[in-house]
Formats: sequence, structure tokens, C-alpha cells
Amino acid sequence: MDALPDFLRFTPVSTRARHDGWTEAAQRRFILSLARGLGPSAAARREGKSRQTAYALRAKPGAESFAAAWDAAQDFARGADVALEAALPGTRDDVMLIPRYYRGRLIGFVQRSDHRALFRTLRALDRVTDRLDTPGNCQS
Repeated sequence: MDALPDFLRFTPVSTRARHDGWTEAAQRRFILSLARGLGPSAAARREGKSRQTAYALRAKPGAESFAAAWDAAQDFARGADVALEAALPGTRDDVMLIPRYYRGRLIGFVQRSDHRALFRTLRALDRVTDRLDTPGNCQS
């Protein structure tokens, strides 16, 4: 897979093969869910797993890369929350000034929040999710 976000570039924890286990694809989807702002409990539930098994996976020997991806995904989600907060009305960050004209003369400017960067990020995460959900993109 090309152009993956940094938090998805991790070495999955090697696990015993089980039909209900933490496969490579499940681990990547879990990390992606964390990046989208879900907590560990909700992200694990989304994969049909429990919070306890997610934390047990994180604590396994050799899971350092997975743990780092977990932390990076949560940092990414916190950054997206800050960006969304900044884009809400009443803040001065990421404001566009739109010129207003009357009869060909500039009469002033209107301030508008600029949400484009935030929506580009969310669309990119959606594309990654679609690629991960396509059969054959991640080995189980």
C-alpha cells in the first residue's frame, strides 16, 4: 500500500492464527479507528474484540511498533479535534476574508471559517479505510 499515513506504517504484532484473533488487517483497522477519534474500547468493539484484548496485544513482547502506532493515531485524532475546534465559529484561526463589492466598489470583507484542510484530512482517512476494507489489501 502506498501513501499510508505514518501511524499506519507499523509492524503488526505477530499472533497465533485464530479465526477471531487480531489479524494484521484488524490491527490496522483498529489503529485507523483510533485516528478517527474513537477510544480504545469503541475501536476494539468495532473489530469485534474487547478493550482488554487490545491492551493485552499492546503489552505483548514485540508490540512496540503497534504501541507507537496506537499513540501516534491518538495524537493525530487529538490534532484533528484541535483543528475542528479552531474551525468552529467564534475562533480567529483559519479564517478566510471574502471581499464584498457594491456597484463595483470594495465595501468590506466578510470572515468565513476555512474548513477545507480538515475535510481533506477526513477524506484521506476515508480513502485509507476503503483500501483497508478491500479484500486482498492486507493479509490476515
